[in-house]
Amino acid sequence: MSQLIVGPFNRVEGDLEVRLAVDEGRVSAAHVNAPLYRGFEVMLLGKDPRDALTITPRICGICSISQSAAAAFALAGVAGVKPAPMGAQVAALLHAAENTADHLTHFNLFFMPDFARQDYADRDWHARAVDRFTAAQGGAVRRSVEARTQLFHIIGTLGGKWPHTLAIQPGGVTRTPSASEKVRMAATLRGFRRYLEEVVFGAPLEDFVALDSVEALRGWSTGDAGLFFEIAEDLGLADIGRGTGRHMSFGAYPLEDGPAIAPGVFDSGLAPVDPARIIEDLSHAWMRGEAAHPAAGMTVPGEDMADPGYSWCKAPRYAGQTIEVGALARQIVDGHPLARDMVGGGVMGRVAGRLLEIARLQGIMEHWVDTLDVNARFMDRVTIPREGTGVGLVEAARGSLGHWIRVEKGVIAGYQIIAPTTWNFSPRDAGGGPGPLEAALVGTPVREGEVSPVMVQHVVRSFDPCMVCTVH
Repeated sequence: MSQLIVGPFNRVEGDLEVRLAVDEGRVSAAHVNAPLYRGFEVMLLGKDPRDALTITPRICGICSISQSAAAAFALAGVAGVKPAPMGAQVAALLHAAENTADHLTHFNLFFMPDFARQDYADRDWHARAVDRFTAAQGGAVRRSVEARTQLFHIIGTLGGKWPHTLAIQPGGVTRTPSASEKVRMAATLRGFRRYLEEVVFGAPLEDFVALDSVEALRGWSTGDAGLFFEIAEDLGLADIGRGTGRHMSFGAYPLEDGPAIAPGVFDSGLAPVDPARIIEDLSHAWMRGEAAHPAAGMTVPGEDMADPGYSWCKAPRYAGQTIEVGALARQIVDGHPLARDMVGGGVMGRVAGRLLEIARLQGIMEHWVDTLDVNARFMDRVTIPREGTGVGLVEAARGSLGHWIRVEKGVIAGYQIIAPTTWNFSPRDAGGGPGPLEAALVGTPVREGEVSPVMVQHVVRSFDPCMVCTVH
């Protein structure tokens, strides 16, 4: 058996290191290390509660609207209010646009360029992958950046700026869109649909959404998605990096009549998600303290970085077990038949889950713009009390994100965050159970002489890590 340390990873937001034990050409054990401590939860202590709206979005420059929404919902919980209905719809539109852009960026800029590597020069599809996905040069890469820019016009219209907008507030949103802006946003979405249907899917989005099984998915041959499924079939990516089959979603895009994408926990069947069953285990993190629910948790770094700790990432568990979050998890919980046929993931499943979500969100965003009432009230005045607690649960592109706040004497007395990559890239827990990525890497092939195994990179990137959010 040999040991191999892989990292740092390029095309990953933040710092990541993976320690592998390799036996007979396959990973037999993995330990995932988030080596950078940041401490946002500590920075928030003693601040005015409203400062969370300014500080937490700066955890990340990729999913700042997700952090902003979670903070706003947590403060709304402290105040015991709900946002104005049309304000909630605009907040959902802002959030969905960011998540769609994240998925598009991951597919074209973070994930697919690995297939343009010389490792695959002998494959029939390699020349096409080079043409489409060579970093900074491929045709798909360039088109995706242009399309993403157009989509961000909606975020600019509604949010004023990106990242770190302050548009989403506990009572709704700060911006009242005009009738002419509604028309322009609809035109922007029509243009984005054309891009998706001509370039990414090569067919109407509704045809992709209608796929109901992995067998049907394997027959998809058009667009850049079709190229990916050809590659996935050739390399057996459906069976590489498989998970446990436990998936969770907090529910996405809360509106007056409920979230647009349902909440729940899927483990051989669907059950309601109960946030009270979440515990943060610190046994293998460089943190001091005992395992606790995030409402009662603390962030106290262990400066000596003592064993058995090996990461700054805590180990969140749901009902004592690891659980996978992300786009595939959302679609599984929401009940889409294709996603249900991909329970347990694998590299192909996680990427297919994002493509499915892109296709579904396009129609949802079009509906939200079409039904936008520009004469409605978009924000209610909210006063944050001097004492109270609140929880903000949202779905970022990478999965379930939670903010837990406690306010005492008018200031923040406790603030805990569990980000999607904290769930997926967690270290071992007190029982020795590996985190989702650590478990998914077991069995991954490693070729003789590989220093940075390409299959390991596919598995890691299939989770779309954001390490700055992980350690916040």
